[in-house]
Amino acid sequence: MATTILLSPERVMTAFGLLCMAGAAALIAVVPSHRTTSAGPLPQTAIVPPMTLMHRLDGEYSRAGRPVDATRVAVTIANPLEIMRYQVTAADYARCVAAGACRQPDGLPERGDLPAVGVSHADATDYATWLSRETGAVWRLPTDREWAHAAGSRFIDDARGLDPDDPNPARRWLADYDREAARKAASDPAPRPVGSFGANEHGVYDVAGNVWEWTQSCQRRVALDSAGRAIDETSNCGIYVVEGQHRTMVPFFIRDPKSGGCSVGTPPDNLGFRLVREPHWRDWLPFRLHQLLAAR
Repeated sequence: MATTILLSPERVMTAFGLLCMAGAAALIAVVPSHRTTSAGPLPQTAIVPPMTLMHRLDGEYSRAGRPVDATRVAVTIANPLEIMRYQVTAADYARCVAAGACRQPDGLPERGDLPAVGVSHADATDYATWLSRETGAVWRLPTDREWAHAAGSRFIDDARGLDPDDPNPARRWLADYDREAARKAASDPAPRPVGSFGANEHGVYDVAGNVWEWTQSCQRRVALDSAGRAIDETSNCGIYVVEGQHRTMVPFFIRDPKSGGCSVGTPPDNLGFRLVREPHWRDWLPFRLHQLLAAR
């Protein structure tokens, strides 16, 4: 006697999805790599796993007209993040200059193993465009949240911890003075070879060293009401967030922050960058397959 097996629609769809993924996985072996030309060695990258982190939002916040610390909220990074293990080096950047795709910075170190410093946001964007064209992958600057996610335990929350209801501005001024004095005392501006400041738990090197890194997050100003709710927000995409030993904002054309381009607090010692690689469908396939199998 023949036996009839009935499958629920959910099982049919799961089986179909697994078959499709298996077929796509088989294609990986026969589809050529999406790297098109040679730009020298491909950057070493780290994969930072998805997670939810407590993050102090970027931006300048005010409440009743007085500066206050930004809100700290739970931020979920839903997908793996692929980011360069090291900052872009002087040798890396020199190849872009030699190709005619990047401008020569005034302060680019002669030693190739030093990070590329003295670069503006526009310079970093030009490099990302060139590297994307040379490798066939999409490279870009990280957002503020992505940078904090990749920084992990080395992300520095430099909130002042002031009471927003305290009407005495002197306490805020004293807190700002003490913080800026400590930053100046700890300043060590000479660039060091990449890797000198060690790796964090994600294998990302030199986070919070003496090179601040450009992000693609624009400057935000947020006004809060008495209950802490946002009532007004403005953005300025001529000024971008840079991340390092503290977070600050710098205009897109500035290469040397000590020249007066830093809009808030002690200027960074050096301006450099690292890039995020956008995922290709082949890169996501094992992760999605694992998710589907785990959900069964």
